[in-house]
Amino acid sequence: MKTLSYKTLEENGYDGYLLKDAPERVLQFGEGNFLRAFVDYFIDLMNEKAGFNSKVVLVQPIAAPMIHDMINDQDGLYTLYLRGQENGQAVNKKRVISCVSRCIDPYAEFDALMACADNPDLRFITCNTTEAGIAYDPNCKFEDKPAASYPGKLCQFMYRRFQKFGDQKGKGFIILSCELIDNNGKELKKCLLQYADLWNLGDDFKKWIDEENIICSTLVDRIVPGRIRDAEEVKKIEEENGYHDDLVDVGEVFGFWVIEGPQSIKKEFPCEEADLPILICDDHKPYKQRKVRILNGAHTSFVLGAYLAGENIVRDCMHDETIHGFMDKLLYEEVIPTLTLDPDDCKQFASDVTDRFANPYVDHQLLSISLNSTSKWKARVMPSFKGYVEKYGKLPVCITASFAFYEMFYHQGKELTDKGLEAVRPSAAVTPVVSGPSEYVISDDRPILEFYYAHKDDDVSALTHAVLSNTDFWGEDLTKIEGFEEAVTGYAKMIEEKGAYEVMKSCLN
Repeated sequence: MKTLSYKTLEENGYDGYLLKDAPERVLQFGEGNFLRAFVDYFIDLMNEKAGFNSKVVLVQPIAAPMIHDMINDQDGLYTLYLRGQENGQAVNKKRVISCVSRCIDPYAEFDALMACADNPDLRFITCNTTEAGIAYDPNCKFEDKPAASYPGKLCQFMYRRFQKFGDQKGKGFIILSCELIDNNGKELKKCLLQYADLWNLGDDFKKWIDEENIICSTLVDRIVPGRIRDAEEVKKIEEENGYHDDLVDVGEVFGFWVIEGPQSIKKEFPCEEADLPILICDDHKPYKQRKVRILNGAHTSFVLGAYLAGENIVRDCMHDETIHGFMDKLLYEEVIPTLTLDPDDCKQFASDVTDRFANPYVDHQLLSISLNSTSKWKARVMPSFKGYVEKYGKLPVCITASFAFYEMFYHQGKELTDKGLEAVRPSAAVTPVVSGPSEYVISDDRPILEFYYAHKDDDVSALTHAVLSNTDFWGEDLTKIEGFEEAVTGYAKMIEEKGAYEVMKSCLN
């Protein structure tokens, strides 16, 4: 079977949208599944619906065997499947993405990367170099080809641009940072200025960075499972498509991109004209708060209790009336009232979360979400808990129960090994919903695992006091919150005697 290319599509009589030739107006550091299913998908739609007329040059960000050759061998083309659930209905959409022109390996083609800076049409830079990507490494040298760090590479590239067009207005870049760190654009700009100082590139260059470039912090939201790994499914879709594709990508249907920057960006980045779920605003933080507290907070609040109750996959939890009801009450009655965005927008986002969790195409394991639950509860759930207490002067029932789920999930640990804290899920006699293996491994920072191992023989009262008063975990003594220790202890005892499922039921009464 022939490999995907423009020639193959022409021979197959493909009649979908394609953009074969256009100026390279976007440079993208990162060629992974997420950027191709998110940023490049949106650019492809802007090309079709709003005449953006832009090709994207991909840059391999690290020195490791990647997909550079496969991208170029396929003319930058790849097939994207967006799968999920919308309004309770399964959705499976396919699109051939044609906005990518080529991929550059800067470790073998440094001059080719630098030559892109001389392209007068280039205007946008996007990036997702992982959470560790935006970091300042003082060992990088300007003479390196390329600098080891991503900000170092970008500084080299921008200095070349400055040398070529520094005396012309409008030849800087709009940079859209997609890394999953707080204030990603601001952190990237800080690193750029550090390299400008380290390499003595001059005050004029630093002024050009500041005045001629718009470096945006952004929030990205789309789950991207990536490649299809089932050989039979790969064979089936290749027969349907009539070509072999080494770059097939899979993402969920939901997607939302918040870009913090001036409204003038819309004149050059026609996301509204293409009717895309992209918001350009003055402050992305309220939207990040909404995502963290609703989407991530829901995960952290119910999955540990659901696992103790015998469930294994997020989707199945959405089909259980009690577990789903517990999550809904927590979100709509306890979390959303503490947020600053419009309540109706938050409720719509929560409704979308239900569809996302019920995705029939993704088996999202509860145990995979359970990793590092201590820091997750502090970051994702505690702000809602404290906001509710401050607003209403009482404890939020479901969030309080979620703390007991967290505590008792860790309390099942009996053996501390190199893998983590080995635990056994409560027996079917306690939680009759239980299915699947009873053994599991708790994964968290080592001091946290050592703490729970040291308290494995505590009764629930002693355990609850020890956990709540551990200021290393929470940054404060939670026993000082009126009624919290007593309530958590009560739920923990109920989990021990009747099971987590019965606790969820009690919260709905």
